[in-house]
Amino acid sequence: MDLDLAQVRAFVRTAQELHFGRAAGTLSISQQALSKRIARLETELGAALFVRGGGHGVGLTEAGRRFLDPARRTLAAADEAVAAVRDEPRPLRVDVWGHLYAPMRTLARVAAPLGPVPVEPGHARDLPSVAAALLQGEVDAAFGRVHPPLPPGLTHRLVRLEPVDAVLGAGHPLAAASELRPDQLGDSVLWTPGALDRLDFLRRFAERFGVRDHAEGPNLGLDHFLAGLAGDARRFALMPADAPLPPLPGIRAVPLVDPTPLYAWSLLWRAGPGGHPAPDALVGALAAEAGRSRWLEYDPARDWLPEPHEEIADMRGGGR
Repeated sequence: MDLDLAQVRAFVRTAQELHFGRAAGTLSISQQALSKRIARLETELGAALFVRGGGHGVGLTEAGRRFLDPARRTLAAADEAVAAVRDEPRPLRVDVWGHLYAPMRTLARVAAPLGPVPVEPGHARDLPSVAAALLQGEVDAAFGRVHPPLPPGLTHRLVRLEPVDAVLGAGHPLAAASELRPDQLGDSVLWTPGALDRLDFLRRFAERFGVRDHAEGPNLGLDHFLAGLAGDARRFALMPADAPLPPLPGIRAVPLVDPTPLYAWSLLWRAGPGGHPAPDALVGALAAEAGRSRWLEYDPARDWLPEPHEEIADMRGGGR
């Protein structure tokens, strides 16, 4: 069959946003037009690509997950062919993961120094899928939380340490607090967007601060995830303090102190020659913004990181 690239692009962007309305907005088309393109693609392929959730949130089916990486490679090849004819710089393909924590809000602050090189954002499921895409040359760089072990051939730079808040529903017994210590959440239920053993930061938080119970739901976007806090008055979620929260009734963020958990954002790319030249400029732009915005402040007497302190010190010193 001949794939319609507009349909494939609609699928990839929806897989990135996990929300029909937001995906349509990024493509400058109506949500109805987006839905029609995806429906036609599913008909042509003979398989459902998305699980439709409540509201406009969606999740990928198993067929959708298998289709995503080849679909993105198809679009990248098409874009490269067009750029070659027009003699334009190829877009810098930057994958992100941990999308509930809105990684693009950090990258958006530093895109201007790249000049004429367009940034083409992607959306990966997790760190292993990002690492595989980088090593196979499907993407040029990636941004999210890096934790060991990483496969050989990749390098990374820590660029931001972001304080984490507890997000509580109105019925939670600690919802009225102005701030909380992490160990005060030990009797609460950690609400996670997937299996806890696949979510390194959340798993380590639960282990470190004695959170014995957790509950998980499907990852259908931030609105759907935080709405799940209402399912149990003891539930709480963890979100970076700067991440925008949807205007859901009864949801509030409470700062965590003594210690303050920090979520570590890093840029990840292939080591050695042969890649896109723009990642070096992106590293420089992120480092400059980190200095201006004091993104790398860390005090072990005040803050908590899952990573060994020596590793953080090495990365802060510029190690890659």
